Amino acid sequence: MLEFAIDARRGSFHLKIECRLATEWTVIFGPSGAGKSSLLRLLAGLDRFHFSGHLSARVALDDSLLTNTTTRLWRRPGQRGTSMVAQQPSLFPHLTVAANVAYGLSRFASEKKALWVEEMLEFVGANDLANRRPRDLSGGEAQRVALARALAPKPRLLLLDEPFSALDGAASDALLARLIDWANEHQVQTVMATHDAADALATAAEVALLREGRLAALGSAAEFLAPERQRILDKLG
Repeated sequence: MLEFAIDARRGSFHLKIECRLATEWTVIFGPSGAGKSSLLRLLAGLDRFHFSGHLSARVALDDSLLTNTTTRLWRRPGQRGTSMVAQQPSLFPHLTVAANVAYGLSRFASEKKALWVEEMLEFVGANDLANRRPRDLSGGEAQRVALARALAPKPRLLLLDEPFSALDGAASDALLARLIDWANEHQVQTVMATHDAADALATAAEVALLREGRLAALGSAAEFLAPERQRILDKLG
């Protein structure tokens, strides 16, 4: 279970949310500028100094305190058991795809590490990219590799910020379906931000609606995204 209370200001933007996410999969849904990316980055342990002097945050995962600005506790991303896939994949340019995926697997023996990297790349449909460099990847390929790197350490918490925006609809849907099964199998709590109602509805998960830095609603996709569902159906019809 993920619990957080965040009050952060940057310029005119004010993110103020207190929430408890108990389901295995939650979709953060809202328009551009609602605060989705800022929220995920703060949950991941990033953007601390972007809100310097205007940040109050408490984040706990399964009763383990990750952030408490009152006591100056701020665990680094690697200490949180948390992985994040951002909108723009930040792969290490000097490493091959395989080395990027293996980066967080220092505890693995070499042979086991190589097999696990291969399995992760196959899972995301990128096993033929292992020896390439990030500069040689398309946007969709880079997103697949970034996802493989995030999954490889088997995090306790997986944060996804528009993770499939560079993939076409069919590829995105297929990868999302596989990812949902994987996260359930490995008991990884997942929070995915999107402005696409189709992504939110496809997960059949709990949805947190964000508007202008505030939590507007929390509940099932079917309940809160009914108008968006109808617009999608009308468009398809």
